[in-house]
Amino acid sequence: MTIKKINTLITALFFTLLSTQMLFGKTAQAFEKEVDFAIEKFKQEVVGGEKFLSQVKGYLVFPSVIRGGLVIGGKYGEGALRIKGKTKAYLSMSAASLGLQVGVQKYAMLIAFTTDNTLKNFYKSNGWEIGVDSSVTISQWGASKDISSMSFEKPIVIFIYGEKGLMAGISVAGTKFEQITP
Repeated sequence: MTIKKINTLITALFFTLLSTQMLFGKTAQAFEKEVDFAIEKFKQEVVGGEKFLSQVKGYLVFPSVIRGGLVIGGKYGEGALRIKGKTKAYLSMSAASLGLQVGVQKYAMLIAFTTDNTLKNFYKSNGWEIGVDSSVTISQWGASKDISSMSFEKPIVIFIYGEKGLMAGISVAGTKFEQITP
């Protein structure tokens, strides 16, 4: 099988998964249950996760992000912005990427805002974007490391958990967030 055929197959699979996720629109109540489940899973998988969430200014939870590609890739997910435990907005996240990458993956993502100013700027913005940015850190922790005692020097911390599938590679991506209505 040629690289072009593999790329076409992975791209078709990715967009099939993406359209399946988008076609079955959920009610706000059903989506809230998915968000609650993703938060509970975060608290179970990340030692100190519950305490950490109580200390941040707000967090954005994406219960299901689909990512895939072969050289050219993309990802999509829908999430909820929670401030003091209450949903303030629903958002979609989409990205395209180009780089050394191959596979399809599904995971949950939690983006924590550690400062009032960063949360305020995100909440008031229309179409916030991130890419390779010195103000964002993707947290890596050991299975037994308690994150509630960690000092995060960046105003935005991203956690990826509950991975399913296989995705390997290095890529440069720009991620766009937009408000949606469930």
